[in-house]
Amino acid sequence: MLRPRYPAPTVYPTTIVQPTAPPAALAPYTPPAAPVAPVYLTHPTPARRPVAPYVAAGAGAVAAVLVVGTVLTALLLAVAVTALSLAVVAVVLRLLLNQTNQGR
Repeated sequence: MLRPRYPAPTVYPTTIVQPTAPPAALAPYTPPAAPVAPVYLTHPTPARRPVAPYVAAGAGAVAAVLVVGTVLTALLLAVAVTALSLAVVAVVLRLLLNQTNQGR
């Protein structure tokens, strides 16, 4: 019932091409020459750059990341405390309004 239907296979020609010329003779193997040791040229070493400016910049970046992280965490905590206090105020107001409506 749910069998796949495959397309008819494509038929390719099956002719075999025979070479007319004989294969060329292979040249005899000659091993490569012995490797030559590399010649290293000695150059004077360049003067080293001072590292202190890079370390100071890295320390400043770390300090900036820590300060920004602290400020954002404090802001998130302030939002959470505000939301909690508003929820408490809403519950107290609902209780007070229910008591005044029941005392009619």
